[in-house]
Amino acid sequence: MKSSTQVIGLPVISIQNGVQLGQVKSLVVNPEKGTVDFFIVDQENWEISMKAIPFRHIIGIGEFAVTVEEEKAVLDLNVIPIANELVNKKIAIKQAKVMTRKGQLLGEATEFYIDEETGKITGIEVQIGSDVRIVRADHVITYGKELLIVHEHAQQELVSNVDALLSLKGTQVEPLIKQMLPETVGNELDELRQKQIEMLTGKRLLKDIVDANGQVLLPKDTVLTKEHVIRAQEEGPDVVIELSMNVE
Repeated sequence: MKSSTQVIGLPVISIQNGVQLGQVKSLVVNPEKGTVDFFIVDQENWEISMKAIPFRHIIGIGEFAVTVEEEKAVLDLNVIPIANELVNKKIAIKQAKVMTRKGQLLGEATEFYIDEETGKITGIEVQIGSDVRIVRADHVITYGKELLIVHEHAQQELVSNVDALLSLKGTQVEPLIKQMLPETVGNELDELRQKQIEMLTGKRLLKDIVDANGQVLLPKDTVLTKEHVIRAQEEGPDVVIELSMNVE
């Protein structure tokens, strides 16, 4: 498990040729899944467009570097529509106010932790008066730009430190997020999916796109229709990202 501070600033190293490709500038949070889906990468000679690494292309997050297989794992943000949308949502977590579903203010988020194998957010550090505690991520209902909404019983189950949070790994039960999401968040997700459809419809696939079982979902050279994009969305975010990265 890593804190965001431990990741930001790390050099990004290509295993294939042993060169530094840049350094991690920021983490892109997917508020629907409660995960870090992309790392924004900064390099001095990249002045025109922003670059990003999809989390699933990361080989490892170590003490001294983030490693990827090869240079092409670092992509132009403009070719990944879903990443652009997530960046524009500006879900930073840090400095967001943490409030219960019933309107009680707990404090301000000062840090968050992720599972370096999956990108899943595991906990949020909260400044509560002069004290610092960790809210387990399974208590979070909504990740907003300025507010994190948590279950009302989160205050009774605060974690005192990272070691205690680690001891809970694998024992947490996922909350019924879909039932608890405010209507406005659901509307934002619908808008995101519609923008994906608009950006991808009419583009041609450069490779076969496969589903979670490895079966061809959309063959190479398919000219995408609205129905094709919706089918990819139903398969999940990873398939949509793969689709976005392989069109012209």
